[in-house]
Formats: sequence, C-alpha cells, structure tokens
Amino acid sequence: MFENREDLTAMTASGALGSDRAYLIRGAGVDLAAYRPHAPPAGTVRIVLGARMLADKGVREFIEAARLLRLRGVVAECVLAGGPDPQNPASLDESELRRATAATWLGPIADMAGLLATCHVACLPSYREGLPKFLLEAMASGLPCVATDVVGCREAVADGQSGVLVPPRDPVALADALERLVADPALRARMGAAGRARAETLFADEVVCAATLAVYERAIRHDV
Repeated sequence: MFENREDLTAMTASGALGSDRAYLIRGAGVDLAAYRPHAPPAGTVRIVLGARMLADKGVREFIEAARLLRLRGVVAECVLAGGPDPQNPASLDESELRRATAATWLGPIADMAGLLATCHVACLPSYREGLPKFLLEAMASGLPCVATDVVGCREAVADGQSGVLVPPRDPVALADALERLVADPALRARMGAAGRARAETLFADEVVCAATLAVYERAIRHDV
C-alpha cells in the first residue's frame, strides 16, 4: 500500500512490485467532524506550520520566510506548532526555536483542530513526504495551504486550487506565496473551500477506510 501515487508508480516501474499488487491508500484519513471550516478569525492573518520540528520539514525555511515578510512590511503572525524530535539528527533544538523571533514556537499542540480554527493559512515547506496529515487536516478545516512541490505534498495540495506549491528549500518563493495569500482574503476563501471539498472527496476517514477494507476483502478472496 502506498500513500501517494508517485511512490506507487516508482516502485512498480522499477519492477520491484507488480502493478496488480500495488494499492493507493491516501493516508489514515481525516475526521471531517473534528476538522471543519470556521469563520476566519478577525485581526492579523495567522500562518501555521504544524509538524515535528525537523530541518527536512522546512522549519528553517519557514522561519526565514517569516523574517522576509516582516522586512517587507507584511503584517502576519507566523507560528510553529510541534515538538522537537531529539532522536532524529534533523531535529532543531529548543534554543534555536526560541531564538526564531520572526516565527513564534508554540511547542507541541494537543488540540490541532482548535489551533487550525484560529489560523488563516497552513504551511508545510517539507523536502519530501508520504502524505502529510497536517495538510489534510488544514484543508478539512477550510484553510488554504502553501507547501513545497515535492512528492507527498503534491498528492495533498492541488496547486492553484486548494493552495500554492513552491520549490523546496526556497524561502523567497515561500514568502512570495504567503504574502499573496495574506493580501487576498477572497483567494484564501476560495482555496480554503476547494481544500475542504478535496478533503471530503479523497481524504475523509470514510473514504480511506472503504479503500482499505476493499484490499482486505480481496485478500480474503485470495485475489491479492
């Protein structure tokens, strides 16, 4: 089972796995009742990155993009939600996160649905993903997403529809995309609505569970 079509295609094209034994199951699903659209909060546009605080999640690029927005005079609040992973060599340490004055580090968040309801834009400038659940939860919450044009993120976000994809490791392009969304409430609303519809169609718990059960049913019939 693969979480995105690009990994599935690469594996079957290599000959390591027959196409009749490869299945696309888009993640573990998202709870559409828990993650649901809210009226945009009044006041300053809030941009959130939710992930483990790893370099390859694009955390440093996000911090630099936040700094660039501030230098440009763009009024926005950039926040980081998630904890470091000390066992991972790519983890940022707490001192670096606390020094990042352009982006506020919130630490680990127990209620991600509640946090997303306070935000206007979701961002994940990752270097690569399987299928990033944070983006699925953000789309289900009606938020437009800015992500990188890499495997996994492309599976989640429809560029120009539910969000904007930018090159990885490029804080300037990231800042440009975020500035565009900060300046355009109508675009945020349109992309947020498209993201919610995409989550309902492709990533809902019910959709993913049905696809998973279909594979098990084939296995029971000895077709797998």
